[in-house]
Amino acid sequence: MHPCAVHSARNPVFTYNPAVLLSAHGATHPGRRASNEDALLVDPAMGLFIVADGMGGHKAGEVAARLAIDAIREFIVHSRGVSDLTWPFGVDPALSVDGNRLRTAVRLANTRVLEAAEGRTEYAGMGTTVVAALTTQDRLSFVGVGDSRVYLWQRMGLQQLTQDDSWVATVLAREPGMTDTALAQHPMRHVLTSVIGARPDTQPEVKECAFGGGDVLLLCSDGLHGAMDLSETAAALGSQRPVAEITSALVNRSLARGASDNVTAVVIRRDE
Repeated sequence: MHPCAVHSARNPVFTYNPAVLLSAHGATHPGRRASNEDALLVDPAMGLFIVADGMGGHKAGEVAARLAIDAIREFIVHSRGVSDLTWPFGVDPALSVDGNRLRTAVRLANTRVLEAAEGRTEYAGMGTTVVAALTTQDRLSFVGVGDSRVYLWQRMGLQQLTQDDSWVATVLAREPGMTDTALAQHPMRHVLTSVIGARPDTQPEVKECAFGGGDVLLLCSDGLHGAMDLSETAAALGSQRPVAEITSALVNRSLARGASDNVTAVVIRRDE
């Protein structure tokens, strides 16, 4: 199977397991929805992994997710090993070259989705969340826009690497004492404060960290993390099972827990 693929059909799964460094697998399911507006990319050869959760009527969400993934991959491919690369949005000196590649790729994706939404009436207002990870050797660059998430499992436990761009996350940052009941009942609880394709000045925050032998990365849409208990997620990622089994277990568990949205997961393990 080709290591690069984007799918958003009823229940596709795909996997790629090179002889060295990375084992990776991705799966997506519509959940209780009639269609699937999630999309994903698994490319261990490039070290690139993406999950996008599109939104918009008349399948516009599916279009937005696919456009964003295609745009990100195209720039990562184009910029690989290029010494005289043009940086259309400037360079962040605090980031590595790969971090800047990912930052630029996501901003280009934002432009592409925004232009497509402005160019066709049926795509007006469409957008997509994006989480993406770019791995090189033992380093990881990652980014999140919207409420899809990146988690990292290491021997000391599980941590959420990205922060949600959502009304709930904003309120919790300002009012940490607000109860779960109050948040769950608030009419703005599902509102996102940033997505790809919403405005031209979207500023994705790319971060970087170590990604060593035995570490496991999870990229997922809110259909999965909204239904899963963190202790269950940690136990699954920390198991020694093949990544294909872990991915399927996470998706199936979230569905069994009543996930009402599309469910997508990509699991990447750094081989020891």
